[in-house]
Amino acid sequence: MPSRNKPMSTIANNLSDVLSTLPEGVELVAVSKYHPVEELQEAYDAGQRVFGESIVQELRLKQAQMPDDVQWHFIGHLQTNKVKYIVPYVSLVHAVDSYKLLCEINRQALRCNRVIDCLLQLHVALEKTKFGFTVEECRSMLAAGEWRKLSGVRLCGVMCMASNTDDEERVRQDFRSANTFFHEIKSDYFADNSSFCIRSYGMSHDYLIAVAEGSNLVRIGTTIFGSRRY
Repeated sequence: MPSRNKPMSTIANNLSDVLSTLPEGVELVAVSKYHPVEELQEAYDAGQRVFGESIVQELRLKQAQMPDDVQWHFIGHLQTNKVKYIVPYVSLVHAVDSYKLLCEINRQALRCNRVIDCLLQLHVALEKTKFGFTVEECRSMLAAGEWRKLSGVRLCGVMCMASNTDDEERVRQDFRSANTFFHEIKSDYFADNSSFCIRSYGMSHDYLIAVAEGSNLVRIGTTIFGSRRY
């Protein structure tokens, strides 16, 4: 934590402000993509340990420079040919949007003697350009049961992005749909699995709605670090 004799940085203040709005049991992922390592270090010095990146090359550079106890979450669309670069150290992959990707994460994890925690990305938004399983696709994949043979991955919950709209009711509906589906598949497939507990929804502009609709892992970048540094 910052020294009492040293003024808190803007990032540290922002981080403290965000944390003060999160109920007990809701975890924060500080989304640090496009921000320099110096800014990540400020958040780290203020106590943050979980950081989210969405570009493999950028994550690799930052991972090499940041302390070893950082938990790295990969939060963006992950190409199968890039999986091998992050599997040695990534803590959680948020956006598993296909069974093919899940299989590749499993294959690379086994090569590293690791088990990688993964979230199933749900497509609940209006935009067709967003990635993820539809509810029906996810039901079919789970019902097929082949995922049970993948010993290098552990399914831990779901992730979604809400529609890009000013209509708060639509955003709320998206999160509610994801949460309803989470509880459905928790009951059907993971009732005895305490690890299947994560609902990753909500970003800087909508995380309070997400938390109200059941999220327990929020991905916040701009509110902490400011505008992206491209």
